[in-house]
Amino acid sequence: MTADGAAQLTEAVLRASRALVAVAARSLAAAAAGDVTLPQYRALVVLAAKGPQRMGELAEALGVHPSTATRLCDRLVDRKLVRRAVERTNRRETTISLSADGRRLVDDVTRVRRAEIRAIVDRIPTALREPTVAALATFAEAAGEPPPEAWTLGWT
Repeated sequence: MTADGAAQLTEAVLRASRALVAVAARSLAAAAAGDVTLPQYRALVVLAAKGPQRMGELAEALGVHPSTATRLCDRLVDRKLVRRAVERTNRRETTISLSADGRRLVDDVTRVRRAEIRAIVDRIPTALREPTVAALATFAEAAGEPPPEAWTLGWT
């Protein structure tokens, strides 16, 4: 690929990412009624995908300092979206897990997001759908995104 081709591809991905970020923001706003921020939602998704996490593990998965993760989780505990438990063997360790309300929120946001993305996909010409799937799968793999079967969410 030429430098010009790489620049065009980069611009196309940036444009698509803006569309996907807008879908993400709208789906979160619709399901959470503005009560949960995008960083807080990211924490809920990590917990939904990976199960209970020690605070340090959650902070690492989110790419934030542990004190930032603690403050973020304080707000989620207040909203009853996560539960915090102190480890019996090491009282300095705290484990965060998704509550039933947190699971419901993740499922609701996913349902709204899936419906909006499906409406967009339905507007893609049929002949371009297969190459679009291949391109997006290649992009996700290059970005290090785990394949669908690696997720244990059970989202439909």
